[in-house]
Amino acid sequence: MTHEQTQKITAHIPVNLLHEAQAVTGKGITETVKIALNQLAHAGSYEALRKMRGKIKFSIDLEDLRKDK
Repeated sequence: MTHEQTQKITAHIPVNLLHEAQAVTGKGITETVKIALNQLAHAGSYEALRKMRGKIKFSIDLEDLRKDK
């Protein structure tokens, strides 16, 4: 297992928000914060993908893909 570099932080977070987030993740504080930060870090990529919706043409025939099973 590789260890990524970490940084210890102190953050003032509303208790109810933290508890709600932990209820969703089912994890502790550190894991919940890591999940939230990861989702925020990837939000720009998700938005870029949404903007591309319907703009990319595929040359693959759906029926050909189904026959290939």
